[in-house]
Amino acid sequence: MSDLGLGGLLIGGLVILVMLGVHIGVALLSVGFFGVWLVRDNLDMAMRLMYMAAYNGIADYIFATIPLFVLMGLLVGISNVGKDTFTVAEVLLRKLRGGLGVATVAANTVFAAVTGVSIASAAVFTRVAVPEMVRHGYRTAFATGTVAGSSVLGMMIPPSLLMIIYGVLAEQSIGKLFIAGVIPGFFLAFTFAAMIMLMARFNPGRVFDLQKHAQLSRQQESEVSLTGIQMVSKLVPIAALVLLVLGGLYSGFFTPTEAGGVGAAGALLIALARRSLGAGNLWRVLHETGSVSCTILILLVAASFYSRMLSVAGVPVAIADLVRDAGLGPYGFLALYIAIVLLLGMILDSSSILLIMTPVAAPIAQAFGFDLIHFGVITVLAVEMGLLTPPFGISVFTVKSTLNDPKVSVESIFAGAMPFVGAMFLVLLLVCAFPWMSLALI
Repeated sequence: MSDLGLGGLLIGGLVILVMLGVHIGVALLSVGFFGVWLVRDNLDMAMRLMYMAAYNGIADYIFATIPLFVLMGLLVGISNVGKDTFTVAEVLLRKLRGGLGVATVAANTVFAAVTGVSIASAAVFTRVAVPEMVRHGYRTAFATGTVAGSSVLGMMIPPSLLMIIYGVLAEQSIGKLFIAGVIPGFFLAFTFAAMIMLMARFNPGRVFDLQKHAQLSRQQESEVSLTGIQMVSKLVPIAALVLLVLGGLYSGFFTPTEAGGVGAAGALLIALARRSLGAGNLWRVLHETGSVSCTILILLVAASFYSRMLSVAGVPVAIADLVRDAGLGPYGFLALYIAIVLLLGMILDSSSILLIMTPVAAPIAQAFGFDLIHFGVITVLAVEMGLLTPPFGISVFTVKSTLNDPKVSVESIFAGAMPFVGAMFLVLLLVCAFPWMSLALI
């Protein structure tokens, strides 16, 4: 069998195992092990490569960013910082048509800059924003769709766990990837906000429960109001963390690992000041940090072994030759790659897609002349769309389970999130067409 045929068989086997419910780490290790054994007909070599992947796969100092940023995100989440950010955004934007939707996007944007996890954003703002939006006459489907849609900002605006995973797999600078995500991330947030305002103006029936909204407007019910000092006091904690993490990274004063340490320390001080760590919360945060971090690190070890297997089998070179012979060219390859990632997003989670596709696609992209930092931003954007597309859309299911309302169906949340998928696709096309959007700040 040719290298390309064997590679296709191994990749297909991996996808099938994951779809059957096999843990992605176990699937990667199994396919990698049997792949090396089949290609080289050498069991000892397969064992040695697995040992090397386990020993060297996560030995680098940069891997400390994972538990540090996870800890920072969990501490911020437990300190009600997300709720305070939404309250301030609500007060500032309430006079704007569709203002609560824009406030949700704005609060998610700021929250994303210190968490790096989309699921955390979806869970926090489901509890905070959805009840408030429904109370103000917004349709439940739109409210839940807005929370699910804007939660993807957590993986685009640095720090981002997906960018860390991509950087490790593609052997690219984590710091440069973080900085490269700033312009696309904030542009995506601006696009979401503009889309909400346009929908509220030209298609209000999709945004508002028109009868309830009209009644509330006539009643002019009392609103929560904050003084300037109160707003500043609510925003100081998260603004300080954003300044510490992004400012230190952008200025070059911190490495990504140091930024994670400083951010985690800052988040700990905020949690202590707000007395959020009592009643067993500190233990729960530490336990979840360890659980999430170990899961990610095990996946990276497995992905390292899988990547070595692909190299041994010559799969990236064989696929690159096939793409060149087909005359697709760089942008033909990019279009095919994005289409595959979007299809995988319907059946696999974000980390699995990165772990499967990056070792195959990154060498081909580099051979076609793509900057791998720019390619990484494109990859994360495309992968994040999978969080909102049926049937697997994990952000949608997170909103559903957090809301725990039998009257709100999963289908209605997917429908509410679809405009955000369209906005993401537009931004993805712009980032592909204009590489400076991701490379300008590096």
